[in-house]
Amino acid sequence: MQLITSIRSALTAGAAAAVLLTGTGGAVAAPAAPSAKATAPLVTATATATATAPSAKATAPAGATAHSAYGRLGPLAELSAERLATGDLVAAAKWGTGGPIDDPAREQEVLDAVADQARQLGADPAATVRIFRDQIEASKVVQRGLHRRWHADPAQAPTTRPDLNEVRKEINRINGELVRAIARSPHARSAPYCAPLLTVAVAQVRHERHLDGLHTVALARSLRSVCDGV
Repeated sequence: MQLITSIRSALTAGAAAAVLLTGTGGAVAAPAAPSAKATAPLVTATATATATAPSAKATAPAGATAHSAYGRLGPLAELSAERLATGDLVAAAKWGTGGPIDDPAREQEVLDAVADQARQLGADPAATVRIFRDQIEASKVVQRGLHRRWHADPAQAPTTRPDLNEVRKEINRINGELVRAIARSPHARSAPYCAPLLTVAVAQVRHERHLDGLHTVALARSLRSVCDGV
């Protein structure tokens, strides 16, 4: 089952999970539902989802177990959003150069590196690579979206070009943290309540970072393979 539908349907399942967590001494407050204007792009992007997230009432665990799982899944959403922010810098670095957004050699380098790190940590390299393929595709969603925006309105285009090598150093740092977060979360990612709890984390990160429609869509894309079996 795919994890992410629209943010509004996500909040419906996520709010129920948040209520469950309220009684554990580690409440997670779900943010207020975003406006229709802000969520419309996500509705469009996820219209092909085969099913919505499972009902929190039916699948969420009790008490401390739910709170512990959320504590494992939250960092995945936070680090994914942090990684997506570097997509803005990559887009600016490539803007006006005529260089392609797709970079198969660099992408394979990243996938090989995270698989090696996963093995060193005793984590599942195949699952790690799956998640990172989504991370890479999500970054390209941001880059393409920004380039379309800048073509349509050159006044919004960047006036300086970041050093792509320096940006990649930051990406590599975040990649390492994300691999460690994946390695710490196998039980939470395989649990039947992974989807609604991850949905709460996505909604909270979106709220805290004030993500626009483009970055919200990309965040959903980046986490598509986090929950096993989703």
